[in-house]
Amino acid sequence: MPKNYVSNSTESSRMFKSSFLEAFSKVHYSVPLFIFVPVILYFSWKALGPGAMAWYTFVGVLFGGLFFWTFTEYFMHRYVFHFEPHGKFMERIHFIFHGVHHDYPNDAKRLVMPPSVSIPLATGFYFLFTIFLSEYYVAAFYSGFMAGYLFYDMSHYALHHANFKSAFWKKLKKHHMQHHYQDASKGYGVSSDIWDRVFDSNEKRAPKSNSI
Repeated sequence: MPKNYVSNSTESSRMFKSSFLEAFSKVHYSVPLFIFVPVILYFSWKALGPGAMAWYTFVGVLFGGLFFWTFTEYFMHRYVFHFEPHGKFMERIHFIFHGVHHDYPNDAKRLVMPPSVSIPLATGFYFLFTIFLSEYYVAAFYSGFMAGYLFYDMSHYALHHANFKSAFWKKLKKHHMQHHYQDASKGYGVSSDIWDRVFDSNEKRAPKSNSI
């Protein structure tokens, strides 16, 4: 993805002439928590209550959904958010999807998905899972999947605005900052670099010098 401009301002840039559309493009980082924590609790209750799922089965299926999220995060970031636009219209679509985040990476109101995007996507994934899994297995799997999404959203905000002391978070922040400031064609994982390692899309380390 070409990088012509990068601002470190935490203020929001304007994306739309329409104030109505502009309002839907911004969101406080806490909003996904208020929307999706109840969703996760509901589907967890559905699996364990009406579904009478054994706790160990629930945990296993939930972690399956969480693991599937890590791949979804990587795939969407690499192939959807970073698609190569051709023509003015597609360049505009690309900017709205993800280009604005690379131009203004510290824009505090565009670091988590707005509900206008996250709710339709979450709904679509739910119905996708119903094709392959039975009702109560969907409930457990979806709980893990959405927990992974929330961790991704909260992590993304934190990586841009928090200072970390733990080695894990420092490594993850470095991984994401390299994606922004060194090579946007590498480091697509945000909440984890597992798939970057699997698909060899990590930043390449410079070879150590052998000079004395």
